[in-house]
Amino acid sequence: MADTANDAAAAPAATATRSPSPESRIYVDTNPTETALVATTAPASADTASAANAVTAPKGRKIIRRKRRPARPQVDPATFKTEPPPQTGVTFNIWYNKWSGGDRESSQASQTAAKGRCNVAQDSGYTQADSVAGSYFCLFFARGLCPKGSDCPYLHRLPTVTDIFNPNVDCFGRDKFSDYRDDMGGVGSFLRPNRTVYVGRIHVSDDIEEVVARHFAEWGQIERTRVLNTKGVAFVTYTNEANAQFAKEAMAHQSLDHDEVLNVRWATVDPNPMAQAREARRVEEQAAAAIRAILPADYLAELEGKDPNAAKRRRIEGGFGLKGYDAPDAVWYNREQQEEQQQQQQLEAPPGAYEEAEPSAQVVTEAPPSNGGVLSSATLAALARQRERSNGLVIKTAKEKKPAAALVDYGSDSDEDD
Repeated sequence: MADTANDAAAAPAATATRSPSPESRIYVDTNPTETALVATTAPASADTASAANAVTAPKGRKIIRRKRRPARPQVDPATFKTEPPPQTGVTFNIWYNKWSGGDRESSQASQTAAKGRCNVAQDSGYTQADSVAGSYFCLFFARGLCPKGSDCPYLHRLPTVTDIFNPNVDCFGRDKFSDYRDDMGGVGSFLRPNRTVYVGRIHVSDDIEEVVARHFAEWGQIERTRVLNTKGVAFVTYTNEANAQFAKEAMAHQSLDHDEVLNVRWATVDPNPMAQAREARRVEEQAAAAIRAILPADYLAELEGKDPNAAKRRRIEGGFGLKGYDAPDAVWYNREQQEEQQQQQQLEAPPGAYEEAEPSAQVVTEAPPSNGGVLSSATLAALARQRERSNGLVIKTAKEKKPAAALVDYGSDSDEDD
């Protein structure tokens, strides 16, 4: 009876051990003297729930399952009201649902505090857009006013370096313009990528640099921060352009540690030559990284001098069979130009041009022998061409030979000349 009871107790564990589907669990040691975080893999059965519950953790440990949470609604859907966009122009375009003809925000609207603020730690989560590739970010989520939560068709999280969009639109899917507005607000320009935001109306204090860095680091990785302490102005540069676009909308009309209303705009071009040189160098590095990703690994190693056999292979190929000869770069350049021209001629040739030439040559060389002689017709044709070529050479030589009558002008030893 005891053996039967033990077998019955061990049956669920054996069933769980034979299950093919693994399930990751994290065990946290509850021993007060030592706390350890151990990740193990325990199989679980997908057929019955009892088999999944039969997996027991080691003694003195508890199981922690971390599941991805859905996005939280930031405002109550019942109290949320959609409002028309603020008047920034003189004509309202019903097709694009925005004002046109103006490029400045009203002074009264710029002094109004924002109605909400995004809390990334609590509000972010998965939405319907996570299952759709290339989805844009939610503009209302950045402003802290999205009532849909997980049902939102846009992303509710911070942008990353893997989020790449068309240069003509921003991370929220709004179309950019060819130039910035007069007040450097709005979506921005597609002619100049901008990663720096201008922050004005900051309360001047002794720790203004720490306050600006702490609040704006919430929206992404910052590359550089410049603060004008006496003027209450800061320039924040992000490593990713999408994070700068997100931070501009998230911090618009917000406040830091005091009750000020921030004026967040796009920054103009930095007139500092060192800053311009740094930006140009960054663009070159990005282009070089993109080229490295396209080129093959062996060719890239040869260009960068990391292939130990590249110099030896180049010396052998550059000798062209001559011992001790090293071909200059001009020879390599001409050789590559000839190969490119040959490839171009093959691409520009009409289809079937090279295929039709081979059968004709085949017919000439493999012509059947004639019935009237031992030699084939191809051999006789070759002899005839050789005879014509030799006759033409004789005729040409005879024509080019100088006549003997040209010696008449010279004197003679004959007595009759006197």
